[in-house]
Amino acid sequence: MKALRKLFDKMKPYVGEGGKYHAFRSLVDGFETFAFVPNKTSRKGSVNIHDAIDSKRIMSFVVIALLPALFFGMYNVGYQNALAAGQLANASFWGMFWYGFLAVLPKIIVSYVVGLGIEFVVAQWKGEEIQEGFLVSGIIIPMIVPVTCPLWMLAIAVAFSVILAKEIFGGTGMNIFNPALITRAFLFFSYPSSMTGDCTVWVKSHTICGLGFNVPDGVDALSAATPLGDAATSTFQGFDCQTIHDAITGFIPGSVGETSVIAIAIGAVILLWTGVASWKTMLSVFVGGALTGWLMQALGLTHIVWWEHLVLGGFAFGAVFMATDPVTSCRTEGGKYIYGLLIGFIAVLVRVLNPGFPEGMMLAILLLNLFSSLIDYCFVENNIKKRAKRAARAINK
Repeated sequence: MKALRKLFDKMKPYVGEGGKYHAFRSLVDGFETFAFVPNKTSRKGSVNIHDAIDSKRIMSFVVIALLPALFFGMYNVGYQNALAAGQLANASFWGMFWYGFLAVLPKIIVSYVVGLGIEFVVAQWKGEEIQEGFLVSGIIIPMIVPVTCPLWMLAIAVAFSVILAKEIFGGTGMNIFNPALITRAFLFFSYPSSMTGDCTVWVKSHTICGLGFNVPDGVDALSAATPLGDAATSTFQGFDCQTIHDAITGFIPGSVGETSVIAIAIGAVILLWTGVASWKTMLSVFVGGALTGWLMQALGLTHIVWWEHLVLGGFAFGAVFMATDPVTSCRTEGGKYIYGLLIGFIAVLVRVLNPGFPEGMMLAILLLNLFSSLIDYCFVENNIKKRAKRAARAINK
């Protein structure tokens, strides 16, 4: 680390104000503050809290929490390829993992290159330091899209999200919508055939670097449809035990990082243990989804059992990693409960009542992103009124 520290110190005169490579100042600053805790402090005697854990470290914890779901998603990509080709017995664990790794890695690279590239340009133009928010968004985006999503399509969506859903609002901490979900929404409504459907969307059908199997023509599309896609059909009469078991473990078709509830649960433990995510928001999403699922089942509107909603599709992933986004979610303690409950309610409501949107979680979180500030405002105003009444009673005494 000392050698790296010396390297950054040597580079500073060249990228500083008036330096030969001043155009790369924000880029160097971004890498330096990511590698080392900034040594700048507030002036002596000021009433500020000093802490070595800055926002970059918080984002790093989220990335670490995402890794179990990401790694399992890579393995599942290879697993689904072998299953669709009828070659599961001939596939090895590492063969399936490396196949999925090579399939997902280009999407991670494109996501970071495009997203961080835009943020570097904007930071340099504004004369500000690199903002760290895309460290998380950049890895979430490849995890919430199908493995077959074309790279050019992903690049356009990421650019749209970073520019129009983030930078136009002022950058990290100022955006009102979750950038990763805006990316998915852009793809979903602009290129629906590449975001939902049968096995052609969820299964990578060709070999990569000699790994994997070529899926034969004529594969039954329903065999590679997501469980929620099956539930949207008129012939659906409920899930069998094997389907639910596969949904919990993750051996089902779906977006790269959303299939394994177990892997997502490991990430949830990390986020809660480190204090990065709010348990109030996370728990409320599950409670809201469970209550709504029970109500829909009681009214005879669906054959999906209430608790099955919580383990299917992107519900768990959205509740753990996106509903808890500290920038776009509610910040008041009471508001977090309302925010989470409404997300769970709307997600299940969309799933049951609108077969055209079998997932529902994306729309629910984006809609509540829009109303999170209003929810916070109502709670703040209510607290102000209560304090004013207490102050008035104290004066009258």
